Amino acid sequence: HLIGRENIPKEASFIMVSNHGSLLDPPFLGHALGRNISFMAKAELFKIPILSFVISACGAYPVKRGIADKNTIKMACDKLSKNNSIGIFIDGTRQKNGFVNKPKKGAALLAFKNQKLLLPVAIINSHRLVRFKFFVPFFTKIIIKVGKPIQPPKSATKDDLNLVTNYLKENINSMLL
Repeated sequence: HLIGRENIPKEASFIMVSNHGSLLDPPFLGHALGRNISFMAKAELFKIPILSFVISACGAYPVKRGIADKNTIKMACDKLSKNNSIGIFIDGTRQKNGFVNKPKKGAALLAFKNQKLLLPVAIINSHRLVRFKFFVPFFTKIIIKVGKPIQPPKSATKDDLNLVTNYLKENINSMLL
């Protein structure tokens, strides 16, 4: 179920920023938003032959987590310069509680460098998509809420990047409630 479709930019590229609770979040978001969105994916996934083929075909590109990966930043900037939208899970990894907990500043930095809008998106219930009761799977309804686009930071200073990153965190978490 999608709420806030009117907030999705129709033609211009953007940086979609979301919470992350499930491995299925990228296809959920790509399908629901109706836009081709390339997601960063941890580099280890590209070492799995069939999975690597599938995620590459969907436009994913590798990121080495835990370090400032200049190659990933270059790839993201290249995609944005060609009017492609990218998706970033702001915590950098899945969160068991479904909320944004410790956001990274990468999305804000990319928005500043490329002067692209940030699109906050909340995925509700993906962290508890499947539950089992007596070995029978029960699926939870997924709701995706799209917030209003946010302007890029005014500068790449630590304060401006933190300000926008914290605003994204608050915005996404408020949509989860």
